[in-house]
Amino acid sequence: MQVPVMAGVIARRVLVNYRVAPDVLARLLPPPFRPQLVGEWGVAGICLIGLRAVRPRGLPAAVGLASENAAHRVAVEWDERGATRRGVYIPRRDTSSRVNAAVGGRLFPGVHHRACFTVHESADRVAVSLVSDDGRTRVAVEGRVSAALPADSVFGSLPAASAFFEHGALGYSAGRTPGVYDGLELRTTAWRVAPLTVERVASSFFEDPEAFPAGSAAFDCALLMRDVAHEWHARGALAGSSPDLRE
Repeated sequence: MQVPVMAGVIARRVLVNYRVAPDVLARLLPPPFRPQLVGEWGVAGICLIGLRAVRPRGLPAAVGLASENAAHRVAVEWDERGATRRGVYIPRRDTSSRVNAAVGGRLFPGVHHRACFTVHESADRVAVSLVSDDGRTRVAVEGRVSAALPADSVFGSLPAASAFFEHGALGYSAGRTPGVYDGLELRTTAWRVAPLTVERVASSFFEDPEAFPAGSAAFDCALLMRDVAHEWHARGALAGSSPDLRE
């Protein structure tokens, strides 16, 4: 699909991350994707992102749109043209924007589902929750800015976590054609993250015992980004096969 480069500002981005048993993640991934491992664990999570002034690159910021969005993500790798590629697979996107929901998977990569978001934030605290209109997605996270990751995080250090997610900027989303995944790459002018000490986290996705049996998934860490200029670049679609991932 021919999509213009979209520019804007990430007002706030919370990456809520879980460590997951690789065999459990593998059952949820369609070919050609497989879990990308950190040590003995796979990594999945939810990206909660507030955007502003999003518009085709070259247009003034005043005409841009604001929205709240959520993407459930799995860190993956796959083989392409003899090389191993890395990025994220996104089985589900939710948005506050009627525009995003209308054009997602048609004029813009990835199907987007409408949801109601509630956001409260200050200089050192963030709370984001959402309930999708179809009732299939519920998320809530609340925390405070801190100086370090949890001691049991699989990443070991903030620089390691930062590098991991920076290199996972290419995402493939379930599209409207079964077995075809729309590609979208996030580019930022300055990548910077801060740890978020999470005081409350809830997810209908990760708390589903059919998808994640007891003991197979645990909250690992959360990262926060604020006020970062960015661009979205559409990438070619990737073909595979598509199991039911709660589309």
